[in-house]
Amino acid sequence: MLKHSFKTIIWIFFLLALWTNSSAATPTNQSPKTSTSPERLYKDLFYAVQSNDSIFPDSKTFVDCIPKYPVKEILEKYAALPYNHKTVVLRQFIKQNFILPDEQTNYRSDSTSINRHISLLWNTLTRKPDSRTAGTLIPLPYSYVVPGGRFREIYYWDSYFTMLGLKADHRYDLIQDMVDNFAYLIRTFGFIPNGNRTYYLSRSQPPFFSFMVELLASIKGDSVYLKYSHELATEYAFWMNGVNKLKGDTHAYRNVVRLPDEEILNRYWDDQNTPRPESYRQDVATAATAIKHDPAISKEKVYRNLRAGAESGWDFSSRWLSEVKGQYPLYTIHTTAIVPVDLNCLLFHLETTLARAYQVKHDISKAAYYKQKANARAKAIITYCWNEQKGFFFDYNFKTHHQTNIYSLAGVYPLFIKIATKQQATQVEHNIQSQFLFPGGLITTTNFTSQQWDAPNGWAPLQWIIIQGLRNYGDTTLANVCKTRWLNENLMIYHKTFKMTEKYDVVHPDQKGGGGEYPGQDGFGWTNGVYQALSKEK
Repeated sequence: MLKHSFKTIIWIFFLLALWTNSSAATPTNQSPKTSTSPERLYKDLFYAVQSNDSIFPDSKTFVDCIPKYPVKEILEKYAALPYNHKTVVLRQFIKQNFILPDEQTNYRSDSTSINRHISLLWNTLTRKPDSRTAGTLIPLPYSYVVPGGRFREIYYWDSYFTMLGLKADHRYDLIQDMVDNFAYLIRTFGFIPNGNRTYYLSRSQPPFFSFMVELLASIKGDSVYLKYSHELATEYAFWMNGVNKLKGDTHAYRNVVRLPDEEILNRYWDDQNTPRPESYRQDVATAATAIKHDPAISKEKVYRNLRAGAESGWDFSSRWLSEVKGQYPLYTIHTTAIVPVDLNCLLFHLETTLARAYQVKHDISKAAYYKQKANARAKAIITYCWNEQKGFFFDYNFKTHHQTNIYSLAGVYPLFIKIATKQQATQVEHNIQSQFLFPGGLITTTNFTSQQWDAPNGWAPLQWIIIQGLRNYGDTTLANVCKTRWLNENLMIYHKTFKMTEKYDVVHPDQKGGGGEYPGQDGFGWTNGVYQALSKEK
């Protein structure tokens, strides 16, 4: 532990030295400890650019730009511009003072085989260790795989599903590097951010680190649990931070929630209540619409819930929204009021993984402690999320004291982590077949909306989770149907475009997946990973 801490300190001082000594002609460098969010870094310039959709249609573009000169110098030059300068002047100013991010690669699709295409893409999507940071990028000490397109950095839960494909292709080196990067982030920040950008430092993402450790252990043995036990415990402490504050009228604090019978479960959260820098215009517009419909609501509450929705990875879905005249408008977002079934299943796995890690360490007391926590969580998930009448697991709104009744694939996570009874699993399987299964695979929720984490879209990580969940309870027939339809959908789009995409329209397999805040992206990390893992199964 001391050895790791010493390495972290040396790494930080090295980055500080690079930043201090960098010349004005090279990109400005910052260490993780000294870097700041883009709105604080660029001040009025940030708001001028992000409020003008004629500069960059995608709000993420500017916050990923690399300053060519010291930021202070850039801001002084910006202040010298005419007060009522035109858009064309500002656009030229950005080009003169920043290196714009490049979404394109030199890779040319290989049409001989979809599996070969993916295998070759690993190198294209791999980023080498960051010897220095630039702009908002948080440097990582080891190689890593990015999703692709506008997603130029590592993403937390994406990476687990990417690793599944890396394992299928025997790229154990990259799996090890990525696990070590996430362990580094935990040691540096106390948790794994949404991605390695400074504007993601106020939130995490679905906690799949324990699954990554488990995957690496399946390759290298149980010593892996011993090696990462400290990081697993640190991440758990992050998600459980504030439990001791849940007293009296305080029923929720950050990511923890106290339920009616004193059970403790978790929710998604974000420490900031401002517009997301990477989605600035969209968030400002959503808050304005919310206030128009309900003048009593604060824009800060809307921003917090949008950010919490981003932590969920399901940004956005009817899971977090209220129904208004048969629609689920984004301005009704209330993510922080919801206890998500999938998040709590993932934390159950983290608790059981910690129990296993301490068993490997022969620390029986701590192993028993985490096993008890896991058992209590499993019982609470069943109590609050299982609906016997509907035969499905739902999210729970702890403010209304009712389940949300939104049918989503998150409701299959209890099968994925094996806490459902056989009878419950049978009922869930019936719902999967009758409500979620379409020609191209499984829809994400049964609500057809303009949000990308609703129908008609299907997403690779959820296909994997449902297929494995079905297998866990012996329903290999339905699992194989889901697998075949998803692989065929991927293959059909690939033969049309020679691309792997972020999401797919599984209701109309010949159409692209749509919805959301940005155009569909290709690349694509977790789609590649799940396809390789499923198609190469023996």
